[in-house]
Amino acid sequence: MKLKISKQVFILSMVSLFTDLASEMLYPVTPIFLTSVLGSSMAVVGLIEGIAEVTSGLLKGYFGILSDKIGKRSIFVVLGYGVSALSKPLPGIFQNIPVVLSSRVSDRIGKGIRTAPRDALLASYSNGNSGAVFGFHRAMDTFGAALGPVVALLLLNFYPNNFQLIFWAAFIPSVIAVIFTLMVKDNTTSSNMKSKKSYLEFWRSAPKEYKRVLILLTIFSLVNSSDVFLILKSQDITHSNSLAIFGYVFYNIIYAASSFPLGSLADKFGKRNVFAAGLIIFSLVYFGFAFLSNINLIWILFSLYGIYAASTEGVSKAWIPDLIPDEQRGSAIGLLTMLSGFAVMLGSFFTGVLWDQFGSYLPFLISASISLVIAIFILLRKI
Repeated sequence: MKLKISKQVFILSMVSLFTDLASEMLYPVTPIFLTSVLGSSMAVVGLIEGIAEVTSGLLKGYFGILSDKIGKRSIFVVLGYGVSALSKPLPGIFQNIPVVLSSRVSDRIGKGIRTAPRDALLASYSNGNSGAVFGFHRAMDTFGAALGPVVALLLLNFYPNNFQLIFWAAFIPSVIAVIFTLMVKDNTTSSNMKSKKSYLEFWRSAPKEYKRVLILLTIFSLVNSSDVFLILKSQDITHSNSLAIFGYVFYNIIYAASSFPLGSLADKFGKRNVFAAGLIIFSLVYFGFAFLSNINLIWILFSLYGIYAASTEGVSKAWIPDLIPDEQRGSAIGLLTMLSGFAVMLGSFFTGVLWDQFGSYLPFLISASISLVIAIFILLRKI
């Protein structure tokens, strides 16, 4: 089967590449900046991530259904990426915890505005190959995510502990991403279809399969806490900021390389099967981090984590649109991401609290166990 990626999918993928390059310059650096420079606790790190994610989730729900009602997607893509770009340099100007919180929340506001409309737009440009489309998009997105920490490491190497410079440098690729958004166009066929349903009306009429998938993904989000905890766990083991960040880079390289092939496999063998396999890998990784004491095992675990992400992130985004008509996809994606945002907020906060009180062993073990149960349920119930 020939896998064709349209021009609009390519443009949206470039937008995500440059945005993630900027975001991931800051993502692995920010928790180290918070704990090492500003002296915050793990619970504060978890709370900041949780507040940022729930803000994003709430807005994903609102702008998802709004894009369905007006039948337009691209305007939210431009606005969302623009807001995120403006938030990047703030901690470089004012170095304190409230500003870091404000910057993270502003960045997630932009993500909340754009995500559901963008994903619905990507789905509208797929033609029976949604797994490949979302896999390609995730590959480009994650390639940027792999480049970002490398740039941050290079800057830290030449300008040690100059976090201010990194926050300013991240603004440059963000601006490039915004320029690309100006070339994004709505699918003319899809823009003629509008949905006037509220979320309550949408939920009542939604297919049962969509509801089951939404519930299971939300439960998984509760135990899928922020990746910053993996970075901090790696830092604890290696006693090196650079090695911890490079482990995250290695994960993103594997993630980027695997996303398109696994998305294509999901089109062929079923998104449910590939997603469940990804959860099993996630469980193995978290069991590994729970008992990790060998530095060399970090690279194996991060490589497996990249395969997990490629098996679930893009695949779940492709799975949902397959269950919902085009005019309601913004609502479907928005509702899922809104509920997942609440779940991630709670999960990240309690992971931080459990870590502070009992060490890293307990939260990683809980995440591993619950994700394995969900994977088995998906396979046995054949949802």
